[in-house]
Amino acid sequence: MDCKMSPSENDFDIPAKNCCRMVILGSTKVGKTAIVSQFLNGRFDEQYTPTIEDFHRKLYSIKGDVYQLDILDTSGNHPFPAMRRLSILTGDVFILVFSLDNRDSFEEVQRLKRQIIETKSCLKNKTKENVDVPLVICGNKGDREFCREVQSEEIEQLVAGDEQCAYFEISAKRNTNVDQMFQTLFTMAKLPNEMSPDLHRKVSVQYCDMLRTKSLKNKNKKNDGDAYGIVAPFARRPSVHSDLMYIKEKAIGGGQGKDKERCTIS
Repeated sequence: MDCKMSPSENDFDIPAKNCCRMVILGSTKVGKTAIVSQFLNGRFDEQYTPTIEDFHRKLYSIKGDVYQLDILDTSGNHPFPAMRRLSILTGDVFILVFSLDNRDSFEEVQRLKRQIIETKSCLKNKTKENVDVPLVICGNKGDREFCREVQSEEIEQLVAGDEQCAYFEISAKRNTNVDQMFQTLFTMAKLPNEMSPDLHRKVSVQYCDMLRTKSLKNKNKKNDGDAYGIVAPFARRPSVHSDLMYIKEKAIGGGQGKDKERCTIS
């Protein structure tokens, strides 16, 4: 069981290279929140509640190092295009979700993939970073095969030739291929595979200080093969100001993973 409380995140000293923001995009009712729920809690909620925007944070201790994964679960309605663009600019890895029984949602994913590449390319004009963005496209609701509206050949054309884009047919309801999808995404992003749900231990309340202890005392000990994960219970989305400052730093070349940089906690 994931812990209900954790030490203050300000107690951690996490290098910028160990911090990652995952942005999940797609139309309404395709299962974005269900995928997040399976990833964080191993649960599926039958009741649908429209998402405006949800923010989650998970902290890991992996082989003596501490990692921070921020997850932005976006609205399928996109009422504020500027906010969606901001989410894309600050995202490090992306999951694009469509429903196999809804062609319109597949067409939306095609538009989103183009928008991510175009938006990141604009940022690239001001920095030396590579525009390649780790991205996974998910065809959800594989348990509804009899209602399928999107064929495999069409999906293969969308991902063909793009080494930084992978495709998985999943079922968030049955938790089919969800873990494999996350493992692939983390591999493309050069993050530890142990961040995937099945490859780390979800620690209980009495072990909540484990991450802080390891981050402070075990920095030079890389032989610890255990991996632990804690969902931060009161994580808040960084402010728009913080996101804009982050983008500014990237644009002027100040966000390229220097050792002195640390994760932004806000």
